[in-house]
Amino acid sequence: MIRSFYTAVSGMITQEAKQDVITNNLANVNTVGFKGDTLEVKPFNDVLLQNYDKVVAGRNVRNVIGGISLGSGIDSVNTGFTQGTIQSTGISTDFAIDGRGFFTVRRPDGNEFYTRDGHFHVNINGILVDDSGNEVMARDAATGDIGAIDVGGGKMTSDPYGNISINGTPRYKIYTVDFNDYNTLTKVGDNLYTGTNPVEYNAVVRQNSLEKSNVNVVNAMSDLLTTMRSFETDQKAVQSIDETLDKLVNEVGKV
Repeated sequence: MIRSFYTAVSGMITQEAKQDVITNNLANVNTVGFKGDTLEVKPFNDVLLQNYDKVVAGRNVRNVIGGISLGSGIDSVNTGFTQGTIQSTGISTDFAIDGRGFFTVRRPDGNEFYTRDGHFHVNINGILVDDSGNEVMARDAATGDIGAIDVGGGKMTSDPYGNISINGTPRYKIYTVDFNDYNTLTKVGDNLYTGTNPVEYNAVVRQNSLEKSNVNVVNAMSDLLTTMRSFETDQKAVQSIDETLDKLVNEVGKV
């Protein structure tokens, strides 16, 4: 009885975590370059049930009844990096990556992060930055050094490979990277990722465009409803077990 109680509760915990993941996906359906997550569920190891009620030759011997599951648990939260729809905006500071690759941005503390969010703008110092004020990294066409893009008050244009010209003069190439294993990428907030062993990658870059979120609203809503129903089912099972235990403790055997 107690075992069934814990099994049902473990199901509730798992469904609650899954609901949080789906809700976060729906909340970011309009976030540029957002990649949706999925929660992977794993079963706990089955437990072998046995007793010694079986009697052979006048002795009690081990009697295997069978296995029983102890419920489910959270395995991992995985991000799906499928391509989102690329939408034209007509804004010269908007960029989208078509296919593999990530933009590289640098925070004021010098740490670098990776993103698919190309909703950039020029700050008051004439530097191309993202919505959080992080500098967009590029390779200088003259020196080969990697640093910020100084647009100043000029007109910025880009070819399909991120080669940027300011007022018609080639100046930079947007520094895009890729990863051999996307499982090494970790979300750190602000639509940014950290990753292991990034390699420079010649990504296809679309200026005047943004990549929309890859979250499918219809599928996410369907998954959310299914998850909520599963949670309610486990909740009712817990209530039923609790009522049974209450009767067992307070009523069974009472004179």
